[in-house]
Amino acid sequence: MTPGPDAQPFRPRWPWCNGDLQTLRDTLHPPKLPVDQGEPLVIALPDGGQLLALHDRVAQPHALVVLLHGLGGSSDREGLRRMGLALQAAGFAVLRLNLRGAGKGRPLAQGTYAASCNSDLAPVFQQARHLAGGRPLLGVGISLGGSILLNACLDQELNGSAAVLDGLVCTSSPLDLGDCSASIERPRNRIYQRWLMRRLVAQTLADPVGVTAVEQELLAAASSIRDFDQAITAQRWGYGSVERYYQLASPLHRLQSLQVPTLLLQADDDPWVPVDVARSQQGCHRLLEVVITRNGGHNGFHGVGDPPLACWGDRLTADWLQALIGG
Repeated sequence: MTPGPDAQPFRPRWPWCNGDLQTLRDTLHPPKLPVDQGEPLVIALPDGGQLLALHDRVAQPHALVVLLHGLGGSSDREGLRRMGLALQAAGFAVLRLNLRGAGKGRPLAQGTYAASCNSDLAPVFQQARHLAGGRPLLGVGISLGGSILLNACLDQELNGSAAVLDGLVCTSSPLDLGDCSASIERPRNRIYQRWLMRRLVAQTLADPVGVTAVEQELLAAASSIRDFDQAITAQRWGYGSVERYYQLASPLHRLQSLQVPTLLLQADDDPWVPVDVARSQQGCHRLLEVVITRNGGHNGFHGVGDPPLACWGDRLTADWLQALIGG
């Protein structure tokens, strides 16, 4: 595996010259995206709820890519849509998924998602295989979305006799949830954490079946991602405690069982996800390629020479997937 035949070293584009500016670029200077042409697709869940996905078609696709947002995100987020457009331009059909409770899919299912939500993903992969029509099925996850897809690829029961994906790219994705949560709680990240908490609390309170009085009280008192995961995520997904959730839902300690070619892209100056965990995996697994750039922030990678609707990370992802399937 290689990053792709045309990959160039990452050089940040002025004025996005540090990790925070790279991270905030799409917020401070939103890309001018075309009207969303994604075809809505509703996917039934085992508990009676539904997930909403957007299917972006191309003529004669090389493969279908399941594209997954991160914490507090949705299929409409600028970075996710831009990634989808870059993949389409490279000849990939794309399925942009809203996780349970996210985006415009909020009214369709009760509850919220977690870093390991394989029971929700099983019907998604089944539908995606059908849409792929015998072509490869690939995955791209941004931030926590990459952790979620990686957990799915490491689940032996979900994969059965055949892997759920034929290739995976994880961009700025935490391998150790506890490590990432502690990083976001650092004083220098208080603005990021407040932004994430506002989105998570609003998403939770908009649940179509409501929240319990206890949950409402805990949400009112929560001031960190760890507090939220203790009050909501760990309880709703059966972990009991945030410590157990972070331990069991972190993909790090199961990577040796990985059966899917995977690219992990991370920046050394990512303000959210500590880079040391990713660096420790370099060269440790024949199917795991770890690319660490000096700059790039958290899902930034806005580089010199970027076209209007693709950053360096988007182009690297498309190149790597094309090289993987021989496209």
